[in-house]
Amino acid sequence: MTPVLEVRDLAFAYPDGHQALFGVDLHVHQGERVALLGPNGAGKTTLVLHLNGILSGETGHGEGSVAVSGLPVTKRNLLEIRRRVGVVFQDPDDQLFMGSVRADVGFGPANLGLKGAALERRVMDALEQVGMAAFADRPPHHLSFGQRRRVAVATVLAMEPEILVLDEPSSNLDPASRRELADILRSLDVTLLMVTHDLPYALELCPRSVVLSAGRVVADGSTYEILTDDALMHAHRLELPWGFDPRTISIDSLPG
Repeated sequence: MTPVLEVRDLAFAYPDGHQALFGVDLHVHQGERVALLGPNGAGKTTLVLHLNGILSGETGHGEGSVAVSGLPVTKRNLLEIRRRVGVVFQDPDDQLFMGSVRADVGFGPANLGLKGAALERRVMDALEQVGMAAFADRPPHHLSFGQRRRVAVATVLAMEPEILVLDEPSSNLDPASRRELADILRSLDVTLLMVTHDLPYALELCPRSVVLSAGRVVADGSTYEILTDDALMHAHRLELPWGFDPRTISIDSLPG
Protein backbone atom coordinates (compact mmCIF):
# COMPACT_ATOMS: atom_id res chain seq x y z
CA MET A 1 0.00 0.00 0.00
CA THR A 2 1.35 3.42 -0.94
CA PRO A 3 2.17 5.43 2.20
CA VAL A 4 0.09 8.57 2.64
CA LEU A 5 3.40 10.27 3.47
CA GLU A 6 6.78 9.14 2.15
CA VAL A 7 10.02 10.97 2.89
CA ARG A 8 13.11 9.51 1.26
CA ASP A 9 16.70 10.45 2.08
CA LEU A 10 15.74 14.08 2.76
CA ALA A 11 18.66 16.42 3.37
CA PHE A 12 18.40 20.19 3.66
CA ALA A 13 20.72 23.11 4.35
CA TYR A 14 19.52 26.69 4.78
CA PRO A 15 21.04 29.42 2.60
CA ASP A 16 23.32 30.44 5.50
CA GLY A 17 24.88 26.96 5.31
CA HIS A 18 23.24 25.46 8.41
CA GLN A 19 22.55 21.79 7.69
CA ALA A 20 19.23 20.93 9.35
CA LEU A 21 18.44 17.48 7.92
CA PHE A 22 20.75 14.59 7.02
CA GLY A 23 19.09 11.84 4.96
CA VAL A 24 15.75 11.53 6.76
CA ASP A 25 13.46 8.62 5.87
CA LEU A 26 9.88 8.56 7.12
CA HIS A 27 6.83 6.55 6.01
CA VAL A 28 3.34 7.12 7.42
CA HIS A 29 0.35 5.06 6.32
CA GLN A 30 -3.29 6.09 6.18
CA GLY A 31 -4.92 6.34 9.60
CA GLU A 32 -1.66 6.26 11.58
CA ARG A 33 -1.12 8.66 14.47
CA VAL A 34 2.56 9.47 14.81
CA ALA A 35 4.36 11.77 17.24
CA LEU A 36 7.53 13.51 16.03
CA LEU A 37 9.79 13.95 19.06
CA GLY A 38 13.20 15.48 19.58
CA PRO A 39 15.11 18.24 21.36
CA ASN A 40 15.13 21.84 20.17
CA GLY A 41 17.21 22.19 17.03
CA ALA A 42 16.65 18.57 15.99
CA GLY A 43 15.16 19.54 12.61
CA LYS A 44 11.49 18.83 13.39
CA THR A 45 10.16 22.14 12.06
CA THR A 46 12.38 21.94 8.99
CA LEU A 47 11.00 18.49 8.23
CA VAL A 48 7.38 19.60 8.71
CA LEU A 49 7.83 22.60 6.41
CA HIS A 50 8.91 20.20 3.64
CA LEU A 51 5.67 18.23 3.90
CA ASN A 52 3.60 20.89 2.15
CA GLY A 53 6.33 22.59 0.16
CA ILE A 54 7.00 25.64 2.34
CA LEU A 55 10.63 24.52 2.27
CA SER A 56 12.21 22.65 -0.63
CA GLY A 57 15.41 22.37 -2.60
CA GLU A 58 14.41 25.68 -4.20
CA THR A 59 14.48 27.54 -0.86
CA GLY A 60 17.83 26.09 0.25
CA HIS A 61 20.20 23.29 -0.66
CA GLY A 62 18.23 20.05 -0.52
CA GLU A 63 18.30 16.46 -1.66
CA GLY A 64 15.88 13.57 -1.43
CA SER A 65 12.12 13.54 -1.97
CA VAL A 66 8.75 13.93 -0.28
CA ALA A 67 5.50 12.47 -1.65
CA VAL A 68 1.89 12.53 -0.43
CA SER A 69 -0.14 9.50 -1.56
CA GLY A 70 2.36 9.09 -4.39
CA LEU A 71 2.18 12.76 -5.49
CA PRO A 72 5.63 14.40 -5.36
CA VAL A 73 5.88 17.60 -3.33
CA THR A 74 7.06 19.86 -6.13
CA LYS A 75 6.29 23.41 -7.20
CA ARG A 76 3.84 22.30 -9.90
CA ASN A 77 1.85 20.22 -7.36
CA LEU A 78 1.79 22.75 -4.50
CA LEU A 79 -1.91 23.64 -4.66
CA GLU A 80 -2.99 20.00 -4.40
CA ILE A 81 -0.28 19.16 -1.83
CA ARG A 82 -1.42 21.99 0.45
CA ARG A 83 -4.98 20.71 0.24
CA ARG A 84 -3.82 17.19 1.17
CA VAL A 85 -1.45 18.21 3.97
CA GLY A 86 -2.96 20.53 6.55
CA VAL A 87 -0.53 22.16 8.99
CA VAL A 88 -1.80 23.64 12.26
CA PHE A 89 0.87 26.02 13.54
CA GLN A 90 1.78 26.49 17.19
CA ASP A 91 0.30 30.01 17.35
CA PRO A 92 -3.33 30.03 16.15
CA ASP A 93 -3.06 33.73 15.36
CA ASP A 94 -0.79 32.76 12.46
CA GLN A 95 -3.88 31.19 10.84
CA LEU A 96 -6.76 33.40 11.97
CA PHE A 97 -6.92 36.76 10.24
CA MET A 98 -10.55 37.28 9.10
CA GLY A 99 -13.33 39.12 10.91
CA SER A 100 -15.27 36.05 11.97
CA VAL A 101 -14.69 32.38 12.75
CA ARG A 102 -16.94 31.47 9.81
CA ALA A 103 -14.87 33.56 7.38
CA ASP A 104 -11.59 32.11 8.64
CA VAL A 105 -12.75 28.50 8.30
CA GLY A 106 -14.27 29.20 4.87
CA PHE A 107 -11.24 31.02 3.48
CA GLY A 108 -9.40 27.95 2.17
CA PRO A 109 -12.39 26.12 0.64
CA ALA A 110 -13.60 29.36 -0.96
CA ASN A 111 -10.20 29.74 -2.65
CA LEU A 112 -10.72 26.24 -4.08
CA GLY A 113 -13.95 27.44 -5.68
CA LEU A 114 -16.49 26.21 -3.13
CA LYS A 115 -19.40 28.62 -2.63
CA GLY A 116 -22.96 28.95 -1.40
CA ALA A 117 -24.58 26.07 0.47
CA ALA A 118 -21.67 23.71 -0.22
CA LEU A 119 -19.22 26.17 1.37
CA GLU A 120 -21.49 26.69 4.37
CA ARG A 121 -21.80 22.93 4.91
CA ARG A 122 -18.03 22.50 4.72
CA VAL A 123 -17.49 25.30 7.26
CA MET A 124 -20.08 24.07 9.72
CA ASP A 125 -18.95 20.44 9.43
CA ALA A 126 -15.39 21.50 10.31
CA LEU A 127 -16.58 23.62 13.25
CA GLU A 128 -18.79 20.78 14.51
CA GLN A 129 -15.77 18.47 14.53
CA VAL A 130 -13.93 20.79 16.93
CA GLY A 131 -16.97 21.78 19.01
CA MET A 132 -16.98 25.40 17.84
CA ALA A 133 -20.13 25.61 15.66
CA ALA A 134 -21.84 27.93 18.16
CA PHE A 135 -19.03 30.45 17.72
CA ALA A 136 -19.22 30.76 13.92
CA ASP A 137 -20.12 34.46 13.94
CA ARG A 138 -17.73 35.51 16.70
CA PRO A 139 -14.54 37.44 15.92
CA PRO A 140 -11.57 35.11 16.57
CA HIS A 141 -9.85 37.67 18.79
CA HIS A 142 -12.79 37.46 21.23
CA LEU A 143 -12.11 33.76 21.84
CA SER A 144 -9.86 32.16 24.44
CA PHE A 145 -6.50 30.78 23.35
CA GLY A 146 -7.80 27.21 23.51
CA GLN A 147 -10.85 28.11 21.43
CA ARG A 148 -8.66 29.84 18.85
CA ARG A 149 -6.50 26.72 18.59
CA ARG A 150 -9.62 24.63 17.92
CA VAL A 151 -10.73 27.08 15.22
CA ALA A 152 -7.25 26.88 13.69
CA VAL A 153 -7.70 23.09 13.51
CA ALA A 154 -11.10 23.66 11.85
CA THR A 155 -9.55 25.91 9.17
CA VAL A 156 -7.40 22.94 8.17
CA LEU A 157 -10.15 20.31 8.48
CA ALA A 158 -12.32 22.39 6.14
CA MET A 159 -9.83 21.59 3.38
CA GLU A 160 -10.50 17.85 3.96
CA PRO A 161 -6.78 16.98 4.22
CA GLU A 162 -5.34 13.48 4.05
CA ILE A 163 -2.76 14.35 6.72
CA LEU A 164 -3.20 16.66 9.69
CA VAL A 165 0.13 18.00 10.99
CA LEU A 166 0.06 19.72 14.39
CA ASP A 167 2.97 21.75 15.76
CA GLU A 168 2.99 21.62 19.58
CA PRO A 169 -0.81 21.33 19.85
CA SER A 170 -0.90 21.27 23.67
CA SER A 171 1.40 24.27 24.26
CA ASN A 172 -0.04 27.14 26.34
CA LEU A 173 -3.28 25.26 27.03
CA ASP A 174 -4.79 24.99 30.50
CA PRO A 175 -5.51 21.41 31.67
CA ALA A 176 -9.19 21.47 30.63
CA SER A 177 -8.42 22.84 27.14
CA ARG A 178 -5.61 20.30 26.77
CA ARG A 179 -8.02 17.44 27.57
CA GLU A 180 -10.74 18.84 25.28
CA LEU A 181 -8.30 19.08 22.37
CA ALA A 182 -7.12 15.51 23.01
CA ASP A 183 -10.73 14.31 22.85
CA ILE A 184 -11.20 16.16 19.54
CA LEU A 185 -8.01 14.76 18.02
CA ARG A 186 -8.99 11.22 19.04
CA SER A 187 -12.35 11.62 17.30
CA LEU A 188 -10.95 12.73 13.91
CA ASP A 189 -10.80 10.23 11.06
CA VAL A 190 -7.53 11.51 9.61
CA THR A 191 -3.84 10.57 9.50
CA LEU A 192 -2.11 12.54 12.23
CA LEU A 193 1.50 13.72 12.60
CA MET A 194 2.06 15.59 15.85
CA VAL A 195 5.23 17.53 16.64
CA THR A 196 5.46 17.84 20.41
CA HIS A 197 7.65 18.20 23.48
CA ASP A 198 4.65 17.09 25.57
CA LEU A 199 5.62 13.44 26.01
CA PRO A 200 2.53 12.42 28.04
CA TYR A 201 0.37 13.86 25.23
CA ALA A 202 2.32 11.85 22.67
CA LEU A 203 1.77 8.69 24.72
CA GLU A 204 -1.94 9.46 25.11
CA LEU A 205 -2.63 10.13 21.43
CA CYS A 206 0.01 8.46 19.25
CA PRO A 207 0.81 4.73 19.26
CA ARG A 208 3.96 5.38 17.22
CA SER A 209 6.74 7.93 17.68
CA VAL A 210 9.70 9.00 15.56
CA VAL A 211 12.65 10.65 17.31
CA LEU A 212 14.63 13.21 15.34
CA SER A 213 17.99 14.33 16.71
CA ALA A 214 20.62 16.49 15.02
CA GLY A 215 18.78 16.17 11.72
CA ARG A 216 18.59 12.36 11.72
CA VAL A 217 15.95 9.79 12.65
CA VAL A 218 17.40 7.97 15.66
CA ALA A 219 14.34 5.94 16.70
CA ASP A 220 11.03 4.87 15.17
CA GLY A 221 8.67 2.62 17.07
CA SER A 222 6.12 2.27 19.85
CA THR A 223 5.71 5.49 21.82
CA TYR A 224 5.61 3.49 25.05
CA GLU A 225 8.84 1.65 24.23
CA ILE A 226 10.62 4.87 23.28
CA LEU A 227 9.54 6.72 26.43
CA THR A 228 10.67 3.81 28.63
CA ASP A 229 14.08 3.48 26.93
CA ASP A 230 16.12 5.43 29.46
CA ALA A 231 19.37 5.35 27.47
CA LEU A 232 17.68 6.62 24.28
CA MET A 233 15.84 9.36 26.16
CA HIS A 234 19.00 10.55 27.91
CA ALA A 235 21.13 10.46 24.75
CA HIS A 236 18.72 12.74 22.88
CA ARG A 237 17.76 15.17 25.64
CA LEU A 238 14.20 13.91 26.04
CA GLU A 239 12.92 14.26 29.60
CA LEU A 240 9.63 13.15 31.09
CA PRO A 241 7.84 15.67 33.32
CA TRP A 242 8.42 15.31 37.04
CA GLY A 243 6.22 12.60 38.51
CA PHE A 244 5.22 11.07 35.16
CA ASP A 245 6.30 7.45 34.66
CA PRO A 246 4.91 5.60 31.61
CA ARG A 247 5.67 2.29 33.34
CA THR A 248 2.83 2.94 35.80
CA ILE A 249 0.27 3.15 32.96
CA SER A 250 -1.54 0.05 31.78
CA ILE A 251 -0.52 -0.72 28.20
CA ASP A 252 -4.10 -1.82 27.53
CA SER A 253 -5.26 1.77 28.16
CA LEU A 254 -2.96 3.25 25.49
CA PRO A 255 -4.02 3.94 21.89
CA GLY A 256 -3.16 1.16 19.48
